[in-house]
Amino acid sequence: MDDAAIVALFWARSESAIREADKRYGPYCTAVAGRILPDPEDTRECLNDLWLAAWRSIPPQRPGNLRTYLGKLMRNLALTRWRETHREKRGGGEAALALEELAACVGGGPEPERALDALALREALNRWLAGLPLRDRQLFVNRYFYVCSVPELAEKAGMSRENVNSTLYRLRKKLRDYLEKEDLL
Repeated sequence: MDDAAIVALFWARSESAIREADKRYGPYCTAVAGRILPDPEDTRECLNDLWLAAWRSIPPQRPGNLRTYLGKLMRNLALTRWRETHREKRGGGEAALALEELAACVGGGPEPERALDALALREALNRWLAGLPLRDRQLFVNRYFYVCSVPELAEKAGMSRENVNSTLYRLRKKLRDYLEKEDLL
């Protein structure tokens, strides 16, 4: 079943919308949460929360790209769960490392993911990403949105880990320079 048909099922308030969405995007959404949450039980709970969130948000939302819409919902749910479980202790895992790397670039205090949700910053980030070569854009988005590990990025891109690390470092520096130029830092 294609995305438009699944969205139509949500709009019709048919419970089969959840089954069809899970069949098509369940593994993808599980992978998104699994990169952030080390506990598979937390990932399963987030998947259940995802379907409830999708049910509540479609309608009124009518996503044009269901995969991206569900991925963003899942990422936000997983980050919320991660913050809840790590409220008293910081560090550990790829999510903490990716957020620390990004915090050094964009600032915004202890929770840089909140800063990325600000409208002006989001628009500037999208403009900046659009100007990057495809490989760099994919590395950046996979690292800081999907929280892929450096070894995973290296394998996907056919690069060494050192090359991925240095590319990400240069991209964070370029982003910081761009945001300073845009008076967003």
